[in-house]
Amino acid sequence: MNKTIYLIRHCQAAGQAPDAELTEAGKKQALDLAEFLQNRQVIHFISSPFTRAIQSIEPAADRLNLPIEIDDRLAERVLSSEDLPDWMEKLEESFNNADLKFAGGESGKEATDRAMEVLTEMEDRTAAVTHGNLLGLLLKQIDASYGFSEWRRLTNPDVYEVEIRDGTPIVKRVWS
Repeated sequence: MNKTIYLIRHCQAAGQAPDAELTEAGKKQALDLAEFLQNRQVIHFISSPFTRAIQSIEPAADRLNLPIEIDDRLAERVLSSEDLPDWMEKLEESFNNADLKFAGGESGKEATDRAMEVLTEMEDRTAAVTHGNLLGLLLKQIDASYGFSEWRRLTNPDVYEVEIRDGTPIVKRVWS
């Protein structure tokens, strides 16, 4: 089955906590995102349960008069439950070793597997809102050339179009 789906990183937020809200700049970005998505014929929205993800897509859902389905599998990956002063290095290590797991966290493979379940269930013209780490892992799963340096270039928000034709996914960044 052929389909086109959109993977979206949330807009700028005030923090990393699940209940962190969008900043004023993030609210403006959400309006820009709504305008951008209006011309993409999106018929279904799925979002991480985190406040910043939901707030990022609410203007688009309102504009298109569509509900937002919440899916816990799109929540951000927990790298570790402990404070990691060198978290950026740990994150890079985890990009290169999908089975690497830190205390209280989930491995890149575990996070990717749960998010890929959502992707395979997504219908044509669905947009899914998630978070930077998880989006990076998904993009790496879809396109093996995607790595840590590409993850570092993600913006808030960011949008990737994934076209699946005869089972083959083609990914391209469509946000500018």
